[in-house]
Amino acid sequence: MRAVIQRVKHCSVTIEGKVKSSIGKGMLVLLGIGEDDNAEDIDYLVKKITNLRIFDDQNGVMNISVLDDGGDILVVSQFTLMAQTAKGNRPSYFKAAKPEISIPLYEEFVKRLQIAMGKTVGTGEFGADMKVELLNDGPVTILMDSKRKE
Repeated sequence: MRAVIQRVKHCSVTIEGKVKSSIGKGMLVLLGIGEDDNAEDIDYLVKKITNLRIFDDQNGVMNISVLDDGGDILVVSQFTLMAQTAKGNRPSYFKAAKPEISIPLYEEFVKRLQIAMGKTVGTGEFGADMKVELLNDGPVTILMDSKRKE
C-alpha cells in the first residue's frame, strides 16, 4: 500500500457536485492499494499514520500526532499511486489491485483507522470521479509505502 499524507487546514471530496466528506484541521490520506497488499499492510499504515508526529506543539515544533492534536482524517482511494513509470511516458497501473481485492482492503483500512482514531473518518467513494479540495498546511506532505519500511 502506498499513502500520501498531507497535513491540512481543511479538505473536502465532492462527487457529482455534492460534498461527500469534509474535515477541518487534520490529514488527507490518498491511498493506493497494490495487488499483493493485505491486512499486515493496513495495520502498518494505520499505526504509522495515526502516530505520525507532524502537528506543531506549543513551541512550533512538529511533535504532535493527529491523535494527540484531536484532528480529523479524510481517506481517498487513488489507484494512480501504484503507477509504474520506468518505461515510456504513459504510466502503467498493472500493479494496482483489481476492485475485487482493493475495495475490501480500502473498506478495512477505513474501519481500522476509525477504530484507532476513536471517531468517524471521512472518505471519498471508491472508483468515483472525485474532486478533492484542500489547503495543505505547511506544506507538509509525507509519502509512505508499506512494502518499503524505511
